[in-house]
Amino acid sequence: MFPGFFKNTPKVKKYQIGESIIPKKYREMMMLASAAATKCPYCQTYHREVAKMLGATEEELQELAVVVAGSAFWSNILHVENYDYNTFVKEL
Repeated sequence: MFPGFFKNTPKVKKYQIGESIIPKKYREMMMLASAAATKCPYCQTYHREVAKMLGATEEELQELAVVVAGSAFWSNILHVENYDYNTFVKEL
């Protein structure tokens, strides 16, 4: 059973609830990371619960939280320092 808003969504829902190259558990965890970054409580709740239904462990979800936090942390550092983007790319 899916929430009612799914019936009107375009075929992009294939990548959320259908089969693709990326296993469903990992897609849900990626969507949870995105939901956390955008601070959407609806998406966070949905994707966390579906990830758990697909076998995500509490340990995996805790690690995911650290990965999301780390990305936000370094993004904030680079923005506050106004680090030159071209320098950043060259250094990579």
